[in-house]
Amino acid sequence: MESARGSGPLGVLASKKVKDGSKSRSRRRWRKSKAKASRFSHSMDLHSITQSLVTLAEDNMAFFSSQGPGETARRLSSVFAGVREQALGLEPALGRLLSVAHLFDLDAETPANGYRSLVHTARCCLAHLLHKCRYVASNRRSIFFRTSHNLAELEAYLAALTQLRALAYYGQRLLAINRPGGLFFEGDEKITAEFLREYVTLHKGCFYGRCLGFQFTPAIRPFLQTISIGLVSFGEHYKRNETGLSVTASSLFTSGRFAIDPELRGAEFERIIQNLDVHFWKAFWNITEIEVLSSLANMASATVRISRLLSLPPEAFEMPLTSDPKLTVTISPPLAHTGPGPVLIRLISYDLREGQDSEELNSLVKSEGPRGLELRPRPQQAPRSRSLVIHIHGGGFVAQTSRSHEPYLKGWAQELGAPIVSIDYSLAPEAPFPRALEECFFAYCWAVKHCALLGSTGERICLAGDSAGGNLCFTVSLRAAAYGVRVPDGIMAAYPVTTLQSAASPSRLLSIMDPLLPLSVLSKCVSAYSGAETEDQSDSDQKALGMMGLVRRDTSLLLRDLRLGASSWLNSFLELSGRKSQKSSIAPVESMRRSVSEAALAQPECPLTLKELSLKGSSEATDTPEMSLSVETLGPNTPSDVNFFLRPEHPREEDEVKEELNPKDRSQGVSNAFPEGFHPRRSSQGAIRMPLYSAPIVKNPFMSPLLAPDSMLKTLPPVHMVACALDPMLDDSVMFARRLRGLGQPVTLRVVEGLPHGFLSLAALCRETRQATELCVERIRLVLSPPPAAPPP
Repeated sequence: MESARGSGPLGVLASKKVKDGSKSRSRRRWRKSKAKASRFSHSMDLHSITQSLVTLAEDNMAFFSSQGPGETARRLSSVFAGVREQALGLEPALGRLLSVAHLFDLDAETPANGYRSLVHTARCCLAHLLHKCRYVASNRRSIFFRTSHNLAELEAYLAALTQLRALAYYGQRLLAINRPGGLFFEGDEKITAEFLREYVTLHKGCFYGRCLGFQFTPAIRPFLQTISIGLVSFGEHYKRNETGLSVTASSLFTSGRFAIDPELRGAEFERIIQNLDVHFWKAFWNITEIEVLSSLANMASATVRISRLLSLPPEAFEMPLTSDPKLTVTISPPLAHTGPGPVLIRLISYDLREGQDSEELNSLVKSEGPRGLELRPRPQQAPRSRSLVIHIHGGGFVAQTSRSHEPYLKGWAQELGAPIVSIDYSLAPEAPFPRALEECFFAYCWAVKHCALLGSTGERICLAGDSAGGNLCFTVSLRAAAYGVRVPDGIMAAYPVTTLQSAASPSRLLSIMDPLLPLSVLSKCVSAYSGAETEDQSDSDQKALGMMGLVRRDTSLLLRDLRLGASSWLNSFLELSGRKSQKSSIAPVESMRRSVSEAALAQPECPLTLKELSLKGSSEATDTPEMSLSVETLGPNTPSDVNFFLRPEHPREEDEVKEELNPKDRSQGVSNAFPEGFHPRRSSQGAIRMPLYSAPIVKNPFMSPLLAPDSMLKTLPPVHMVACALDPMLDDSVMFARRLRGLGQPVTLRVVEGLPHGFLSLAALCRETRQATELCVERIRLVLSPPPAAPPP
């Protein structure tokens, strides 16, 4: 008689459940052993990891060499030989970087800079290969050993290790040609172009296939894989539709071949980042604006009483001067490129507060179509908050709006108990610099003046932004100081970009493997924001723009040229008038005040350069009062008043770096970065479409606050930055914090591990992103509720 378990539908179902349970337990055991091995590998020092990896690679190589003349055995033996060779070659280079990395930290409590990140990333790759070699050594005789899968993964990580070795040599070259203490290359732009020309030819596809996101925390990797599949699918859709604007959410993940073939996905990803223009990235990053995705994100976020889009009319208004509130300055509406136009802001408040349902505010509400307002009547209103947060979103200056960032802003509004105003500034390339700055400054001043309508008394105001928004937070504050109006009580900037120059730094080398911030994409965003044209304009670009697009582009360029010409004239006028006696009536002072920021935005006659900024000794006192900051501050004599590359606090540290570097190292060119016999893998995608020289306007301190003179940076309020250790923009935060600290300005820098650039938009993804988001909220809270001052002794 057959047993019940072995016959009939119930028996089959029971047997299936047993098998599924066994597979599930097996997968859990494998994940647990992998996590344990990973923790063990990370507790080992670099030399121990390398020696263990070499020993296992030699053992596996000997085993597969003895398995006969088969092609698979030959490839496995070859890949283990390659792992051994690259690991032995990489260890000395990493050791050299690690030996001096501490000299580039902000302080002992903040051990973070690009050199450390390079070493950490290479160490992650070595640790993964060590785990894989152990797995192969333990299971190579098993009949369940998946030879082809393990071979493909080993070959992918060997390619990644080879490219990481190239980056380590590039890091050594930067260490040799930079002056001690500097993270950014400060030499001739021709050398920078040579460096970029060499760097961009490196093969990148290996980092976007099986190895995608290996350097990040494990919870981030599935998200990155989903994004990469969506990106390559979107790229195909974009090619078919030229402009790529008619995209639906369902069209993003329809290419199954990219999901099952990591190598194909990596090659296509590399082709996209090297060849498609900024319009593609603008369209892709705006995917979160699609109604379905936006609604899903808002469903998972906190519920607030108010989320209203307001349209500020382009009308000038008066603001009191902080030096003398009886005097006022006129805040003009944005004018650059497209003339006067309304500025959109989003008001988010967890509670309905006094003033937020006033007729005056309701008259500014802009309809958002089917979404409607979240404002509902409530019997009692909460009193006005004493705090106000003014937020500026990121997106590379070319994409996204406050709607993209609304999910985490709602959480901020709940946790901080303060209204939040998020500014929807105009985006490049249609509205290049300085349009976004003008709109953000106009909206900031309007919010400060009308804080009662927004549900706040305005006692404490914090400027907050991420990425490009962090850059705009700094420049808006600098412009407020130049106008003489109230500056914010503090700034919270998450992973900000502080210099838009195409200067190499160790952290920016990581852009070769970053799926969210590839170097060519960064360059295209900067070119769009600066209004510069790329070196190569193909016919396909002209077709993609269309006739009306060409007209708009040419009109924008004409307006830009007229704008810069007018600013240069104003620059000369103010330089002459600034040399006159300070004794004058109030009216001329107010006239000067209205134009001072315009003059500061003009292109200096002698643009600031990294090399010039590094030559400064100690700053000298100036008789120019802060309220009359004019173009003289940015004129030809500026470099002598700037201390950008700070020398080490102790001379022996500088000597320690010099001992590591000999004159022969400094005299070698970029092409001599690699030792004899080492050849990294080169890209097969052809010449990259990326400008190798920065537009002169990116040296403007209102574009690159890292290049601002000391007198401007001293006007900034307390600055709190939150950066990512694996972010290509890490060195921007480190060097900006070092500059501010060198000037005696209050600044803090917190660096989170294992997360990518843009983690605020991933706040709900995992525990690590939630903790990083909470850290940003904590920094804002320091501005809104500063700790009490210590009593005098």
